[in-house]
Order: sequence, then C-alpha cells, then structure tokens
Amino acid sequence: MIHSTLPRTARRTRARRASRILLALAAMGALLGVDVPDAGPPLGVTAWAPSGTTTDRVGAIFAGGPAGGHHCTASVVHSERGDVIATAAHCLESPDTTLFAPGYRDGKAPYGFWKLTGAYLAPGWTDGQDPDDDIAFATVAPVDGGRTEAVEDLVGGFAVAAEQPDEAMVTIIGYPRSLEAPVRCANTTTLFSATQRRIGCPDLTGGTSGSPWLVDGVLVGVLGGYEGGGSVPEISYSAVLGDRAAKLYREARSGGRRP
Repeated sequence: MIHSTLPRTARRTRARRASRILLALAAMGALLGVDVPDAGPPLGVTAWAPSGTTTDRVGAIFAGGPAGGHHCTASVVHSERGDVIATAAHCLESPDTTLFAPGYRDGKAPYGFWKLTGAYLAPGWTDGQDPDDDIAFATVAPVDGGRTEAVEDLVGGFAVAAEQPDEAMVTIIGYPRSLEAPVRCANTTTLFSATQRRIGCPDLTGGTSGSPWLVDGVLVGVLGGYEGGGSVPEISYSAVLGDRAAKLYREARSGGRRP
C-alpha cells in the first residue's frame, strides 16, 4: 500500500480520539476484572483488534524472516487441505523468502511461522500488474516441519465469496508495518469502478495490504488493487472478486500438500 504524508484532517483526528477511548475502556475493564463486551469500534473508526477466532485467522507477512519486520497481511481461507492463505498479489514479490504468522502479536507467533509452498497469481498481474488482479492465494507449510496439522486446523479459515452487494458492510483486519498487533475497522463499501471497491477507514497504513475484507465472516476481497490499495491511509481499495480470482482460489485449493 502506497501512502503520502498529508496534514491530519478533523475526521482522522476524531477517529483516532474514538480509538483511544475504546482502548482506554478496554484496558480499564481488564484492570478491574470486568469483562467488557466486544462490539467492535464504531463504523469508520480504526482500533486494536482483540485476539479471538476471527482475528487469529489473520496474520502478518514477513520477507526473509521476523528480523526484517512485517510488510503485508494475509489470512487463512478454507480449503480441503487446510493450507491456503489469501493476500494481495503485490505482497508476494519474493515468495521463496516469504513467511506468514497467523495471530502474530507483540513479537510472538502463537501458531508458528509458515513458509509458502506455492503462489497463485493471475497472468494479468504477473504480466502487467493489472490492479484488477491484485489478489493472490498461496499454500503454506510449517517452517519447523514439526507440525502435523495444517494451518486451518489451528485457526480455522474464512470462506471465500464473490459478487457481494455494492454497498456491503465490510470489516478489515490488518497489520500496519509500524505496529506489532492487528487493527480493525468496519464500514460500508462503495464501488469506485466496476472492478474496484472502496472503503473509508483511517490509519490503514503501510503493511495492511492484503488484509481480508470480510462480510459476515466471509472473505470478499483483500486490501490492494487501485493505487496499491490506496494513496492515503483514510481510503482503501480492493479489486472486486470475480471469475479470475475464483479460478486462482480453485487452483490453490487443488495444489496443497495434505493427501
């Protein structure tokens, strides 16, 4: 995701203030031993994403190992073999050295690190970086080789669906490069074009490329596409999932490792 440095707008300031209030309330509840219900942040506000079933299916992408820091986001999607992830195509420039850590938080990878065993990108991206093809799927296997489970066995996986309504309510979960925990934001999307969807969410900065766009827990897109996902952190994009993305998904599901 590409970003420019702009003056902070009143809208962004209000969103950050609301995020801080939500975080303070959650922290106060923890200190008092009170279980604060997690209704999520208000629409159009970006806040910390607490650990849980949904969040743990999302992870940070590292190039060359943890020491190099994370630069993108990916998520586990459902497959018969249990080893498929979805991200933006521009996040897989070096698949041989890319690692995925689902549920990554505060420098820890509770479900381990996973290497890519296959990458599935559309010819429109590999031949010309068509923003309408800025979605990719990959198969993964544990780095240490000691696990017998597939990654979906550990965290579950999102179903994948195309042809969502133009104004769908979408939740995004992703890892800004400057943070060591995921954030989330929900808002109504609109069509930017026939092939690109847009959403207004502040502070989805570099590193959130590849973040899943979820409608009722189903993946309907990933952060990427037009302008690499957006030239300012307040507005983000996703290519509309269509036949080409569905074909990639089928190829990844049939190319996994589990017998």
